[in-house]
Amino acid sequence: MVLNCAAQSVPVKPGDASSYVLQVPVDEISLTFHASDPTGAPLTHLKPEDMRVSDNGKPQSRIVMLESFEDIPIHAGFLFDTSASMMEDLATNRSILHLYASRLLRKGVDRAFVMQFDTETLIRQSWTDDDARIAAGSAAVKMRYDHLPITSVFDSIYTACRDQWPRDSDIATGNFILLFSDGVDDDSHAYLREAVDMCQKSRTAIYAISNSGKSVFSDGQKSLEELTSKTGGRVFYNPEGDRVWQDLRLIEAEQRNQYRLVYKPSAFKANGEFHTVKLGCSVKGAKIAARSGYYAFARR
Repeated sequence: MVLNCAAQSVPVKPGDASSYVLQVPVDEISLTFHASDPTGAPLTHLKPEDMRVSDNGKPQSRIVMLESFEDIPIHAGFLFDTSASMMEDLATNRSILHLYASRLLRKGVDRAFVMQFDTETLIRQSWTDDDARIAAGSAAVKMRYDHLPITSVFDSIYTACRDQWPRDSDIATGNFILLFSDGVDDDSHAYLREAVDMCQKSRTAIYAISNSGKSVFSDGQKSLEELTSKTGGRVFYNPEGDRVWQDLRLIEAEQRNQYRLVYKPSAFKANGEFHTVKLGCSVKGAKIAARSGYYAFARR
C-alpha cells in the first residue's frame, strides 16, 4: 500500500486509534502488519530496530516510523459462496458468522456487511454494528435457482473491496473479509491477482473457511491459500467444535492489534509497478502477518 500525501503526521491520542491520520511523501511506503508470539498472542512493543524489510528482494534500512495500534475498530465483510457445491455447508457457515457477530463484534465501534455471490453479488445486509441485523442478513442468504450453478469468487472479492472499503484511507481499522467458499472459480472476468490487487489497495485481509480437510490436489484450496497469504490472512480448514472459536479469536487478535511501518525505499520510482515486500522480525519466535506488497503510484 502506498500513501501519497503531503509530509506531516497527526499523533495518536491515547485510547483513540481511530482518530489517527498519517500523511507521508510519495517516496515513503506505509504497510500494515500483525505480529504475534509463538502462542498466537499479539506482540505490542516492537521497535523499529526489531524489523527487517525487503523491497523487491533488496534489504531496506531507512525505516521512518513504526506505530503500534491496539484494540482498533474492525470493518468486516462476510461473503457467502452460494454455488451448488457450497449449499450443504450453509447452515454451518451461518452458525460461524452468528458466533462472531454475537460475541466479538462491538456495537458502536465495529461495522460489518453480509454479501452472497454466485456469478453475481447481492448485499444481504449493508454496513451495520447490529449483530441481530447481521444474523438476519445471513439468514437471507440462499441459492438463486435462476442462475447457473457456477461461481465467480475473484469477481466477488474484487467487487466487495472496490465498493465497500474506501481506498487510500488513513484511519486505523482492521479490515477483513471472512470468505465462506471452496475457492472453485468457474466464471470470473477478474484474475486472482486482480482480486488480490484490489484487496491490497483497500487494505483488506482475506480469511477463508474451507469446510473440507486440506488437500494438495484441490485447485480451489490453492486459490484460497494464495488469496489469503497475499492479503495477510489465512485459511481455516474443516473448523469444528472449540476450534471454530479459537479461529475466530485469532482473526480478532490479528485485526484489532496492528502495526503501521513507514520506510523510504531505495531508488523509489512512481511508475505504478508492484513491489513485493517481505517483513521479518529479530524477536525470537515472532510471527508476522502482512500483505505481500504495494503499488508505486504517485498522487495525481
